[in-house]
Amino acid sequence: MTKTILVFLIFFTSIGFSQYKIKGILVPKVKTDWVILYKIEGTKQVFVSNTILKTDSLKIGNKKEAASIFEITLPSIAKSGAYRATYGLEGTGSVDFFFHKEDVTFRLNPQYPDETITFLKSEENKLYKEYLTKISAAQEKLDSIQISAFQNQAKNNKEVYKKALEKVLKTQQKYEELAKNKYIFPLVKATLRTNIPEIETSPDAYMEAIKATYFDKINFSNETLKNTSFITDRVADFVFYLNFSDDEKTQQNLYKEGIKKVLEKIKSQNYQKEIIEFLITQFEATKNLEIIDYLFEYQYNKLPEKLQDATFKKEKLALFTTEIGRIAPDFSWTEKGKKMQLATLNDASHYVLVFWSTSCSHCLREIPQLHTFLKDKKNIKVIAFALEKEASVWESFSKTNLFGFHNVLGLKKWENEVARIYQIVATPTYFILDKNKKIIAKPDEIEDVKEFFRKK
Repeated sequence: MTKTILVFLIFFTSIGFSQYKIKGILVPKVKTDWVILYKIEGTKQVFVSNTILKTDSLKIGNKKEAASIFEITLPSIAKSGAYRATYGLEGTGSVDFFFHKEDVTFRLNPQYPDETITFLKSEENKLYKEYLTKISAAQEKLDSIQISAFQNQAKNNKEVYKKALEKVLKTQQKYEELAKNKYIFPLVKATLRTNIPEIETSPDAYMEAIKATYFDKINFSNETLKNTSFITDRVADFVFYLNFSDDEKTQQNLYKEGIKKVLEKIKSQNYQKEIIEFLITQFEATKNLEIIDYLFEYQYNKLPEKLQDATFKKEKLALFTTEIGRIAPDFSWTEKGKKMQLATLNDASHYVLVFWSTSCSHCLREIPQLHTFLKDKKNIKVIAFALEKEASVWESFSKTNLFGFHNVLGLKKWENEVARIYQIVATPTYFILDKNKKIIAKPDEIEDVKEFFRKK
């Protein structure tokens, strides 16, 4: 009996305290000392662990090379899913892989991680990597036959296309069978796009067929797919690349149509929220205010209020408050005993709003130049917003040098409320407004202001 209990305890302990190793070998070595491991959850990455990168020497072929090596231990309760090892803060510097209750060891060139990664341990990752290689080669062959048909419509490629399509389908079937009961199965099932059954001679018809069936194999409710970069990558490709036009107005409409189609595929409002936030962040990179406004007004704001992230919304909208195309945020001041307001100014066809300070040497050189340049231009008025700690120097300078300007005193300097709204981090900072106070330019320096009005 005692022996039985002992065996049980040993077995229980080995199960209860089993751990998994994540090991990465980066050749050649990288300059950074740290690697950070994240788990991908929806459209976000969640910190898991970090460790130092150690330098070692490995024999590659006939020569030795310095390599960066890391090892992270995951507990037995670590969740299965997609993980990301990040080893660079700028540019290329991360690689994704799957963890499902097994050790994972990989080797890669840190400058080309996706192209060079080889899995030395992990049956799941080895199989998925092999699948991607095989299905990509078969799909590329099929695509090359289709492209050839566009280039030479007289050439009969129907039978060649059918054989290539058959190869694609057989490859897919083979790996779906191999991936059954594995974590990667939903990814294998969703990866292959729907190919048209017969070769197409019209490029437009071909593209329309691809767009119409692009999401057919993707289950937006599948937790495995949602918790990888798979869906977000496909969404980005569909919105930004499959729906393309050289005409700017048409492109904006295509973005909106693409977004609408994507969100129609997603039944979960929680996941809709994540994808909308993901798209807002993507359009933030190009400062596409029209599409960001569309995403907030027609998509995000229509979600149940309890789902909306008020902090995210406030922060994102604040980022674009003073971008070109926006109405300049309103503020008021007192001028010669009269209350003035930016929004109601009507004494010019254009305005230069400049944030400056008497403690800024560049300002003391540029502001008088601005005054001289614009003094004879009656349809242009300057709102000179001085960021000061106290008023005395500003009062003297503005009365002596800035006659004809709308002079505004902003105390508390960088902490001034209006300066914070306009995100002022340096002086002088210029904004050019039209008569409706819409921001139409953001010159970097005085010469840019002059150049703008010389072209008018």
